[in-house]
Amino acid sequence: MRRDQGNDMKNMDQIRKAARDPQGYAQAYKERTGRKVVGTFCSYAPEEIILAAGALPLRMFSGKNGIHLADRHLQSYCCSLVRGVLEDALSGSWKGLDGVVFPHTCDSIQRLSDIWRINIPYGFHADVVLPVKLNTNSARDYLVDVLGAFRSDLEKKLDVRISDDALRTSMDLSGRLRSALRRIYEMRAQNPDTVSGADVYGIMKASMIMDRQELLTLLEEAIAEHGAGKGAKAAGTCKRLVLSGGICDFPDVYTTIEEEGGAVVWDDLCMGSRAFAGDYAAQEDPIEAIAGRYLERIVCPAKHNGLTNRADHLIRMVRERNACGVIILLMKFCDPHAFDYPYLKNALDREGIPNLLLEVEDQLPPEGQLRTRFAAFLEML
Repeated sequence: MRRDQGNDMKNMDQIRKAARDPQGYAQAYKERTGRKVVGTFCSYAPEEIILAAGALPLRMFSGKNGIHLADRHLQSYCCSLVRGVLEDALSGSWKGLDGVVFPHTCDSIQRLSDIWRINIPYGFHADVVLPVKLNTNSARDYLVDVLGAFRSDLEKKLDVRISDDALRTSMDLSGRLRSALRRIYEMRAQNPDTVSGADVYGIMKASMIMDRQELLTLLEEAIAEHGAGKGAKAAGTCKRLVLSGGICDFPDVYTTIEEEGGAVVWDDLCMGSRAFAGDYAAQEDPIEAIAGRYLERIVCPAKHNGLTNRADHLIRMVRERNACGVIILLMKFCDPHAFDYPYLKNALDREGIPNLLLEVEDQLPPEGQLRTRFAAFLEML
């Protein structure tokens, strides 16, 4: 079954262009603004502090150009995201970066930090060793200390002063952008025909690449246009799905699902809803407020905040969004998500929620195979 694609939102051409070519966007941004660009690897990178330093935080994605140089440093069974980004760095594709921030997340990112520090000659290098267990009495104090140390370290590396007022300004911008992203997700959950899944993917990826104020302005215009003239449309008859996993850097996943009669109405992805989850508590100290959001939002498998909270969150998401199934995207050789999968599957099965595991690398399976698997899953629902 083939369903019509969602209508284009306003300003999507600019957003798609940035999502397709992060490296090109970063270079053009530096030439246009003269500002510095700092690479990041994870939604646990403290973007607000980087923004307050006057720099652009830019999440790094693999160029998917084949692995040759990185094989000297990483085994073939290391995750393709880490290998792909290192490949691009060794070939000079990321030389426009003024530095890279490595949060303490999975083992592969931590080891990449060591390899990067020794082998990449351009830009500064910074580790942010965040706590893993977030539900202890000492986690908050430790996290506040780590973020405060990163603030001081970044001031030295970029030769700037990061004031509390600058932090509050960047927090306000980040909060407004997260609200806009949440609004777009809610629009699609209410009616998947409003905006295509591929465009939601492009917006989320661009939110980790583009100038945040520039993107916020584009999104607010698009949301206002949607609310002003188009009126409420009846929701389509598609089969509603939730995606779960780490990253989904594959717009074709959304398009193929839609062409087979389904729609992704929400997700539990680190480049999806986890990136805009959580808000700042009312606190006088901005660093404490930033730390509080990290402690309270839903975690990824590289962090711990309770024995069942990830499965409970996924099941609640399925129920609240009236979804009828879950597709779990597992990046091959991603140990945290691989260890998490049996527990999530058991929880979904107990609740009677159909689920499909799709293992991916830096490239998707062949189109025919992908379409057949999605079609069979949707037919079963």
